[in-house]
Formats: sequence, structure tokens, C-alpha cells
Amino acid sequence: MELLAFGDTGWGDELFRATLMTIAVSITAMLIGFSFAAIFTPLKLSKFKSLNLIANIYTTVIRGVPELLVIYLFFFGGSGAIMFVASIFGYNEYIEINAFVTGSFAIGIISGAYSTEVFRGAIQSIDKGQFEAAKVLGFNKFKQFYKIILPQMLRLAIPNLSNVWQITLKDTSLISVTGLVEIMRQSYIAAGSTRDPLFFYSFAAVLYLLLTFLSMKLINKLEVKYSRGY
Repeated sequence: MELLAFGDTGWGDELFRATLMTIAVSITAMLIGFSFAAIFTPLKLSKFKSLNLIANIYTTVIRGVPELLVIYLFFFGGSGAIMFVASIFGYNEYIEINAFVTGSFAIGIISGAYSTEVFRGAIQSIDKGQFEAAKVLGFNKFKQFYKIILPQMLRLAIPNLSNVWQITLKDTSLISVTGLVEIMRQSYIAAGSTRDPLFFYSFAAVLYLLLTFLSMKLINKLEVKYSRGY
């Protein structure tokens, strides 16, 4: 256990900071994903085929392409795109995108594609009579969404969103290729320094399992909360 000691004698403090970074990236990516889902879910449900096509392209492409490739495209392609735009305005210096921003955004886009499908399925599972009753009662669209659609959508979506969260949490291990020091990157550094990869990679697995376990406990409480009366 000396390898996990805090201070100069062990890697405990470094792994603790890496765990916090993993949590920060996961939460940020989920929030970004929800933002994308809030945009593309209405497009998926729209009566206009052109809007459906845009949303379908987004969800199909992102879910069909390997997550690591998406991260590479944003980390390396993103810098190139920004440098190209900057060169138009006469700035020709190298521009490097922050690894945290790139990783969170890339994973957030992936999360958003899955969240979009989850929310779409949840809304379509709500009885149509609920929407008709809202119109009869004279609810405007905002009140209809806030009072009727949102509570039922959350009840139906939370179980599947737990899967999206687990995918997002595990995908953070892929952004180690950008140099961001999260659990996987720190485990790699520690394993290389001590020449004890089995110990540190096994401990990384324990950390991911612990984060997943605690997350599921919280999600189960939310599921119970939004399922009252059913």
C-alpha cells in the first residue's frame, strides 16, 4: 500500500486528483450532451422531414463512429480548423485547444447523441391523451412541457440515462490520448514509473467500479423519486 501513500512516497494524491478530473470531465460532458439533446430531440420529433434528417444524421454518425476517432477529430482537427480561421485574419501562430475543453466537448457530443434517442423514446412513450388533455385545459406549450411532459419524460428516461452516464464515465479513459491527466492517464504514468502496471491498472479498475457504484446509487434514488405514484 506504500504505492498509494499521499506525498512524495506514493501516488495517492496524484490518483485522487485524477479521479476528481474524471468526475469533472464526466459531469461537464453530460451537461454538454443534455444541451445537444435539448436541440436535437425536438428535431427528431418534428413534422418537417428536413429537420428529422439533420437530427438523424447527427445521431447516426456519432453513434456509428468509434468514440476514440471522435476525440481525435476534435483534438487534432479542432486545432487545425481554428488555426485556419485565424489565418484568414492574419494570425499564423500555432493554437492548441485545452485538453479538458476538447475532451469534455468530444465526449459531450457522443453523450448527446445517445441522450437524444433516450429523450425521443421517452416522449414518444407518453400517452397521447396527456397532450390532448393539456390542450383542452388551455395550457400553453411551455406549461404543457414543464407540467406534463417533463415529469413523465424524466420518469421514463432516467433508467436509460443511467446507461448513458456509464458510457460517458468510461469514455473519459479515452481522452488520456490528449494528455489530460485523469484516472487512466495517471495510472499509465504511475505504472511506467514504478514498473508495476498490474497494480495500478487494477486500482484504476477499482476506481471506475467505485464511481459507477456510487453513481448508480444516486440514479436509483432519482428513479424512485420520479416514479412516485406509479
